[in-house]
Amino acid sequence: MPRVLTDERRDLVKAIADFCRRECGTKEQRDKLTDGGQEPHNQKLYEKMADLGWLGIVIPEEYGGAGLGMTDLCLFLEETAYGLAPISGFGTTIISAAAYEKFGTEQQKRKVLEGVVAGRVEAISMSEPGAGSDIGALACRAERVDGGYVINGQKTWCSNAHFADHILLIARTSREESKHKGLTQFMVPADADGLVVKGIETMGGREVNDLYFTDCFVPDSAVVGTPGEAWPQLMAGLNLERMILAALMLGTARRAFGDTLAYVREREQFGRPIGSFQVLKHRIADMATELECARLLLDDVAAQIDAEPDKVFAREASMAKLKCTELAKHVALEGMQMMGGYGYATEYGMEALLRATVVSTVYGGTSEIQRDIIGKTYGL
Repeated sequence: MPRVLTDERRDLVKAIADFCRRECGTKEQRDKLTDGGQEPHNQKLYEKMADLGWLGIVIPEEYGGAGLGMTDLCLFLEETAYGLAPISGFGTTIISAAAYEKFGTEQQKRKVLEGVVAGRVEAISMSEPGAGSDIGALACRAERVDGGYVINGQKTWCSNAHFADHILLIARTSREESKHKGLTQFMVPADADGLVVKGIETMGGREVNDLYFTDCFVPDSAVVGTPGEAWPQLMAGLNLERMILAALMLGTARRAFGDTLAYVREREQFGRPIGSFQVLKHRIADMATELECARLLLDDVAAQIDAEPDKVFAREASMAKLKCTELAKHVALEGMQMMGGYGYATEYGMEALLRATVVSTVYGGTSEIQRDIIGKTYGL
């Protein structure tokens, strides 16, 4: 079922699709860009997109961006994910940029937002070995000293820190009666003295990192927003993070579905295409229906956010993240099952889609956390 898009949005989607087909449309191209799938981000390709003006799609015009909204961002994310463009740095960059835009000083905004438009990457660090879903349990400490803060502690699962310009760090600056009080955001250069970035080996390649802070000094000018008030600042960005992940996984789910459909149309057993057997035909029909439902949900929530950009759509954004990530994992698993041994072979790419989708129900708030948030909005 085709989307009803404005001419401008239709042209944007077509341009992105054409770019992806040209630059990373074959497995050979993608292997070259990603070191055989080990590097999810290719900076040269990323900077080509910057030259086209796409990376600044939601950055305000005064900082060189296009100043567009959530709907346009979701279209960009979905289409680049469908096209398998290796630009994993974009998601954390936009999440971080939104925090600087809302709460940063003018100097911070200029440095980060103009950098985003030019193709620079930003990272954000919240999780710790003892604090994942429970952000209020953060222990990494930033202690007040003359002229700034000294940071000590460990962070983990920090995406893209190994090639980012800065890390938007959430650290504890005080202990208060409420565990959500006393958290502060800092703009930390990725090459700061006292910071060691160490990669974590995962089946998704070189994506995430441990961060070790040892007497890492940052000046007062590194504070982003109000000291001690990082929690409400983080809550203000929940729409964006969840919608980014939902759009990326909707695009990935579409790709897994399309690759599966192409295979079952061509693969013959018992004298006919395997897709003509009812057992597979009905599974294809169910997946296609679920994809349309997910797309409609994502489009609707994006439109609501564009209509009221300052409102937190906790229920709706969590629904979009939950639906799209769980569906992407399901479609990739079904694709692998229908393709049999070929679904497991790296030649066909379904195994890479499965690896990409399995973790999506964990990062950015697990599916269990999303369900809990949705339940709470109904007074449960």
